[in-house]
Amino acid sequence: MTDTSIATALPSWLLDELDTVPSYDHFAGVDELHAGLRDIAARYPDIATLRRCGSSQQGDPLLCLTVDRRPGERRGEVPEALAFGLPHPNEPIGGLTALHLAERLCADAGLRERLGHRWRIVDCADPDGLRLNEGWLRGPFTRAHYARHFYRPAGRDQVEWNFPINHGDAYFDEPMPETQALMRLIDEHRPALVASLHNSELGGAYYWLNRSEPELHPILKQIPQHLGIPLDRGEPEAAGLTLLDEAIYEATPLEKVYERTIADGEPWIEGGGSTTWYADRWGALMLVSELPYWLDPRASDTSAAGVTYASALAANADGLAGLATLLNDSVAAVEGKLLAPQSPYWRAGRFFARLVRDAAEGRRVRAAKPESDRPATVAEATSLESHVHEWRLRYGGILLRALQGEAAVGNVREPVRAALKDVEQRYAQWLEQDAANAELEPIEIRRLVGVQYAATIAAAAHLTARR
Repeated sequence: MTDTSIATALPSWLLDELDTVPSYDHFAGVDELHAGLRDIAARYPDIATLRRCGSSQQGDPLLCLTVDRRPGERRGEVPEALAFGLPHPNEPIGGLTALHLAERLCADAGLRERLGHRWRIVDCADPDGLRLNEGWLRGPFTRAHYARHFYRPAGRDQVEWNFPINHGDAYFDEPMPETQALMRLIDEHRPALVASLHNSELGGAYYWLNRSEPELHPILKQIPQHLGIPLDRGEPEAAGLTLLDEAIYEATPLEKVYERTIADGEPWIEGGGSTTWYADRWGALMLVSELPYWLDPRASDTSAAGVTYASALAANADGLAGLATLLNDSVAAVEGKLLAPQSPYWRAGRFFARLVRDAAEGRRVRAAKPESDRPATVAEATSLESHVHEWRLRYGGILLRALQGEAAVGNVREPVRAALKDVEQRYAQWLEQDAANAELEPIEIRRLVGVQYAATIAAAAHLTARR
């Protein structure tokens, strides 16, 4: 089933901009991204200014390129826009998008006028984490190679979810240095548009907006289709999300999320807030563009899958529960016997062991609800099945890297050796099962960057047209 329900034609100027996106044979690491920004700043000194806007926890610089609408334009003459790549370091599409956005803005005065903003562009918000993903950025782009070099930080170490909050019993005031850099940019420049350049892994394309923008929605939906990427109609990231439009979710305000959590009788999970919640103070339009790496046409198939939604949820819960058991048992077996217990891998390993356990229980509870006793669509059933494979390879892979790291620094204690052997065996099985689940084709990087780039500039043009 294709996206025939979307009939909106993209404006000619946006189609022309899509043609400017070059081909790529790899994703960029930290040094390549920084070199790209420096090169752009050097070639366009009349309108572009590069400065260090912060530091990572381990001392890497965070760079921000300012692009004026016109040479010599004073602050306050036009609204600001902020775009930043790598809010999660396993999501490198946004780094290339940030560089292409910077290049096009500097090269084309007409585009700057059309978009009507002064831009702040951060190429990489989490350089420490991106360096831990650089093993897969140049390919080969197989699921196995990607998974064995994958890293995603623990929740407390995620730049995107480390902003201070103070609402009801929800309180957090220890943002990490990378998040503080984004906070300063937001507070100093009060952007009208914030583009957080994310990506997913499997499925189709989808977006988050913090408010409904009906005139923008059709364009956002048409961009992926134009580039041959299906909209995601499968299982959403979390239960109870508000759909603003097809494949466009509401980035719900903190107050609404908090009240709903309390009303459901659930405890507020300690931790930081999102960029969306923080930028809300200045009335920014928040756009998050999510793209997969691998093409799966089933992501948009709304025909019946031949199974119930409840059974698909239950199977997902069973698969996640098995993963949770391995993760939690392995972590428990080696605690107190580690040589590098506070490495990023162990921080992430502990966090995701708990997250997977809680997710399995949540899916099991939902499977038992009467409203889940309905036919599942192909998109839903496929995404729930693929989700198990995805999390096994992601979070099992982080645990495997943590254990391999212990071996590399000379930890030969028996519990560590036993856990490493067990996880290696299970991980090899999971790789085989994932390969048997579906042979998925990597999506051309140019198309992924194209969607993010076009969505970002379409949002800016939309805001300018409304003024």
